[in-house]
Amino acid sequence: MKQNSLLVNLSVLSSKPTGLSNYSFNLSKVICTSKATTFLSHQKPDFIKVPSQWIQIPNGLNTDFGKIGHLKRLLWLQFILPKIFKKLSSTLLFSPVPEAPIYTDVRHVITVHDIIPLRFSAKHFSPLKTYFKHYVPTVLNYAEHILADSEATAQDLRSFYDISLSKVTVIPLSYDADNFRFLDLPTQDYFVYLGRFDLHKNLKRIIAAFFESNLYKNYKLHLVGSLQSPYLPELKAYIQDLGLTDAVLFFDYISYQDLPVVLNQSLALVLPSLWEGFGLPVLEAMACGTPVITSNISSLPEVAGDAAILVDPYNVAEIADAMKAIATNSQLRKELRYKGLKRAAQFSWEKTARLTMEVLYQHM
Repeated sequence: MKQNSLLVNLSVLSSKPTGLSNYSFNLSKVICTSKATTFLSHQKPDFIKVPSQWIQIPNGLNTDFGKIGHLKRLLWLQFILPKIFKKLSSTLLFSPVPEAPIYTDVRHVITVHDIIPLRFSAKHFSPLKTYFKHYVPTVLNYAEHILADSEATAQDLRSFYDISLSKVTVIPLSYDADNFRFLDLPTQDYFVYLGRFDLHKNLKRIIAAFFESNLYKNYKLHLVGSLQSPYLPELKAYIQDLGLTDAVLFFDYISYQDLPVVLNQSLALVLPSLWEGFGLPVLEAMACGTPVITSNISSLPEVAGDAAILVDPYNVAEIADAMKAIATNSQLRKELRYKGLKRAAQFSWEKTARLTMEVLYQHM
């Protein structure tokens, strides 16, 4: 591999890291050991020790800046990144999201995490629908190869875009073992949900299950995510109608460093999503020894294995029964803690990075 042959686009790195940003950062932290790699980001990541491995790009291109940031990033990708690629004499661009210059000679490998805006487009509007319907297909067709987080996402690539599975390699994500770990803290009286407040996250059924279980009399349900969600007023109205305003509590973005404490002290993570491309909170919770209730569909069984309670996400009674079992059975919590820690130990960013680099080397 010649000098500066691999260019890694980290324009999605955010000051409030979510799944995409954490994936990009943690994977790159391992990839950076290859000295023939150059990273593009607004701020210099702390894992970069060699100045020549980093080029600063404009601020304002990530999710911190909302839709404007998204649009600016796509324009930067199309008109500025190709010039950087050519100046460095790079041979391959790696993008940890399904974005790359199109109609150019920039050869690229990309990662697709999910196609949720298309899967649920008939049920609710997503501003990303146009992006996934018109821009992403072109990026996929021009790509040298495609990485997918799960078999579920790989199958979606075939179903929604008619992409041959021979062009796709499934490489599971991982978690930051230095941050997410068992802390042996006293369990407190709350269940926790982590993620965006989107319709496909199934929050209404989580709340309904909490109500149906009668656990609200002695326990809390903590919903942690961005309080800027347009879906939030509807959720709050639903909670008020059920008389749960004192039992179901919303929390805005919790710092990366504080999340392990939140997980360690919770009775369980409740994440019965209607669909996930991977479901990183499930893995992070298991790494903390936290029991997990999650869905028996999409990628979630791939992540959880037998280390979680798998439920039909459309069945409120099943979710409620799982929550009651967690709350009333300390032996079950102990068993799930043991299984979760054992399951999480099978994942590592070193393994994810090694498999990723194998694909990238094949296309250099």
